[in-house]
Amino acid sequence: MMPQLNFPDYDFRIAQTQGRDEIFDPVRRKMVALTPEEWVRQHTLQYLSVDLGYPLSLIAVEGGLTLNELKRRFDLLVYNTNGEPMLLVECKAPGVKITQAVFDQAARYNMAFKVGLLFVTNGMEHFCCQIDHATAEISFLQSIPQYDKPILQSPPL
Repeated sequence: MMPQLNFPDYDFRIAQTQGRDEIFDPVRRKMVALTPEEWVRQHTLQYLSVDLGYPLSLIAVEGGLTLNELKRRFDLLVYNTNGEPMLLVECKAPGVKITQAVFDQAARYNMAFKVGLLFVTNGMEHFCCQIDHATAEISFLQSIPQYDKPILQSPPL
């Protein structure tokens, strides 16, 4: 049984296949192993799409990137309608503390994408920051902005 997270409640399609729990991922359109990190990732996906209006068609899940010749995988990457990355999400399992090392990992991944919004969550704690790449300024936001609204109008999570 997965823990209650600090997200709204959502209905998920969960099944057991060959003795393991699986959850339906609406972006990848398939059942995937239900790990603690996947539980957080699926809640974040639902929060983005249901509560903040981000189109699922503009979200990539567990995509690959190369960083210093090493292969890595991001959790969620949201694109704008021009196909430009705009929001990078790093999900951790609920038992993993959000530390400077987690932010450093997300920042390293963002070197490849240069998005303006970064969201880090373990399902219990959430941190969203806006990055101005021209000035290298980072400002923490109360929550992820709604897809079609200015930053100041986003509801707190």
